[in-house]
Amino acid sequence: MTRSVCEMSVCLPRRDFLYLGVAAGTLAFLPGCSKNPVTGRRELMLMSASQEVDIDRENAPHQISADYGVVQDARLAEYVSGVGQAMVPRTHRPDMPYSFNCLGATYINAYAFPGGTIGITRGILLTMESEAELAALIGHEIGHVSARHTSQRMSRGMLASLAVAGAAVAIADERYAGVAAGLGAIGAGVLLASYGRDQEREADALGLEYTVRSGYSPEGFVGLMSMLNDLSGSREYNRVELLFSTHPMSRERYETALRQARSGRYDASKPLHRERYMDNTASLRAIRGAIEATQRGDAEMAGKRYDKAQEHYATALKIAPRDYATHLMMAKCLLAQEKPAEAAVYARNGRDLSPAEPQAHHVLGFASLQQGQFEQSLQAFSSYQQMLPGNPNAIFFIGYSHEGLGNRPAAAQHYEAFLKQVQDGPNAQHARQRLAQWSS
Repeated sequence: MTRSVCEMSVCLPRRDFLYLGVAAGTLAFLPGCSKNPVTGRRELMLMSASQEVDIDRENAPHQISADYGVVQDARLAEYVSGVGQAMVPRTHRPDMPYSFNCLGATYINAYAFPGGTIGITRGILLTMESEAELAALIGHEIGHVSARHTSQRMSRGMLASLAVAGAAVAIADERYAGVAAGLGAIGAGVLLASYGRDQEREADALGLEYTVRSGYSPEGFVGLMSMLNDLSGSREYNRVELLFSTHPMSRERYETALRQARSGRYDASKPLHRERYMDNTASLRAIRGAIEATQRGDAEMAGKRYDKAQEHYATALKIAPRDYATHLMMAKCLLAQEKPAEAAVYARNGRDLSPAEPQAHHVLGFASLQQGQFEQSLQAFSSYQQMLPGNPNAIFFIGYSHEGLGNRPAAAQHYEAFLKQVQDGPNAQHARQRLAQWSS
């Protein structure tokens, strides 16, 4: 007789199921059988619900910071959060600690961490036209949490060595031009890796269900899927590359979603709340020109055409001179051109515009290092580490700043701490070399 995976798992040795996870520490996961909240079937899960929440809390803050934090526009942030929170009681896992974060990033994307942290960028908000479409997007991301898709995808060693919120940059040339490629890029690695097409279809079906349960017309879901289908054929300015790398789109998925929405099971007379959406996103649409300019700047950065990227970021700042994200984008662009003094100005502007968001301190640390200002870099990286602990690269650069100041004991302490988390790459090589030299 054929036995299920859950039945067979009890016969395997415990050691066969243990593996490393999460960059900031080591967790042992022992799979067990639990009921899928959506299907009701018992499945082999490599994470418990509490472990999903723990992993979320450890990693989501780094991704949110990499995406320039929650938007400065408090009304917009509260609106997006409110739409999401109102949907939670209609889902299969209403007990999860959901948070719905409207992010400063301008690329087009939305994502969910396994414990219920959901990120929605300004870029994707500008592509939608009604609250029902926003609800469908949020419902889709909640669907990934409800169906425990991250736990389903996990395999041995999959969560080892997450590099979040900063790239390991070579010490050898001390110019740190590579910072432009790392800071602010997608940071949560395997936690946000591509879902399978079956998982996307399931999240689509759940998104539709949650949208209708929450009192919206199924045409909001149709509008969202039509927008995504249109975007999948036009990857202008690299605005949607990350969206479709994690959420694969296909004509079959689009047609399946539309067929479900228009099956006659749902009441199409329910509201879309288009006017309410437009009212609450008016401030964002007022700076559409700035958002689109930063998207063009990001495309030029990806092609290492830094002078053209700088022009686009300058255009964006003329339209939205107090935009935190754009100041940091400009700072990173200037760092890539080896203009650290100018970069520091924009990093400080960002720090002052959004004091609670840590990424500006990280960027300012690099600008200070490029100028050989080790006291300033130590202060900047230490502030970042205090605000957002868990990034091993910050630990390394605190050590490097101490080395520049001649504080060998403090440098050695931080290099040792860094090497406990990161063993490969130029920074690890530098740390080992210095420790060997100082101990001889």
